Amino acid sequence: MPARFYEQNISSKLSQKRKLSAFLDSLIVRHIKKIKVISISYIFCDDAYLLSINKQFLKHDTFTDIITFDLSETIDELQAEIYISIERVRENAEKFKEDYQSELHRVIFHGALHLCGFKDKVPADKKKMQQMENKCLKGYFKI
Repeated sequence: MPARFYEQNISSKLSQKRKLSAFLDSLIVRHIKKIKVISISYIFCDDAYLLSINKQFLKHDTFTDIITFDLSETIDELQAEIYISIERVRENAEKFKEDYQSELHRVIFHGALHLCGFKDKVPADKKKMQQMENKCLKGYFKI
């Protein structure tokens, strides 16, 4: 099943959803060999909405750009919800002098990479995650 994209009281301005969904499926299949079922919901929201999720489920009282929940019940399925703050994405795009669409896709890929087992808590893992994000961006946009 393809990735699905939802907007919670905010516009993401995401285009080519079918192309993106197919790219995400191929990314996941490449990294999780025995996967048979993929169901990922991306929910685009504002800071307040994501902050409430961060407080409720992770006990963190901080803004963030993304929260990924792996809801899978078996090893051959991937079910997940990925929440992305469009406000954080816009702010980070300005902060890092990136195009909004590039930053949005970077965060989308970041969530999928977490589901594939990539981490970003220690410097070496963070560097690998950034390399993978860049590889996804290049592959998706054919840069």
